[in-house]
Amino acid sequence: MSRDVMIVTGAGQISMAIARRTGFGKKIVLGDKNKKNCETIAKIMTDAGYDVEPFEMDLSSRESILAMIAKAREFGEIRYLVNGAGVSPSQAQIETILKVDLYGTAVLLEEVGKVIAKGGAGVTISSQSGWRMPQLTPEQDRQLAAAPTEQLLSLDLLQPENIRDTLHAYQMAKRCNEKRVMYECVRWGERGARLNAIAPGIIVTPLAMDEFNGPRGDFYKNMFAKCPAGRPGTADEMANIAALLMSDAGAFITGSTFLADGGATASYYYGPLQTKA
Repeated sequence: MSRDVMIVTGAGQISMAIARRTGFGKKIVLGDKNKKNCETIAKIMTDAGYDVEPFEMDLSSRESILAMIAKAREFGEIRYLVNGAGVSPSQAQIETILKVDLYGTAVLLEEVGKVIAKGGAGVTISSQSGWRMPQLTPEQDRQLAAAPTEQLLSLDLLQPENIRDTLHAYQMAKRCNEKRVMYECVRWGERGARLNAIAPGIIVTPLAMDEFNGPRGDFYKNMFAKCPAGRPGTADEMANIAALLMSDAGAFITGSTFLADGGATASYYYGPLQTKA
């Protein structure tokens, strides 16, 4: 029997929280570059009553993305997308961050948008980090939003001499994610589907722990200590937002990015974090 299919990329805490909140009764195709981790998360969810198919995939490869989409279509119409795959500034070099977080996300949104079913919805995980970099020019924003995906990494603003470090690369990738959501939501809308982004702040995950223990650890700890919420967030809180965006209750929301950072960005510009910025 054909069922609604949900593609989930990135077998991490945020992806799993969203899949658990929204994936019941659906066929979930879970993609991750780490095959063992993907199979482990798939088993945890299967043991909890979900129907999960693990799939080894590389977000930086169009061929790998297309193979995952083809696998998902074997089970029915693709109606949902949750993209939580990516690497952090402390986990990878500049080239990898741009290839995975920027290019790979753009390709995924493009390719899923070609087959997403009517009434479908997608959520991609961005980051508050993209909100803390200087504004780009309107032309640069348009390039990130609308340049053909195979030309993205050739843009002048993404060349090595224009990227300061891994954090800057990550910020550029996340800015691109959000602009790309605005661009692609128009294409998704032609198929009767919606697409949005969530920009989390400091969320307690293994990726966040890498950041806490990395060269910018003190900066991040200070950030959540001095944000209005006074604490880091949880993956389940991101799932609360995704549940709205992917349900009929969010039917009028598309092309948007929901900043969910406990007020850290506000504090960065207008509160106690601004003197440290």
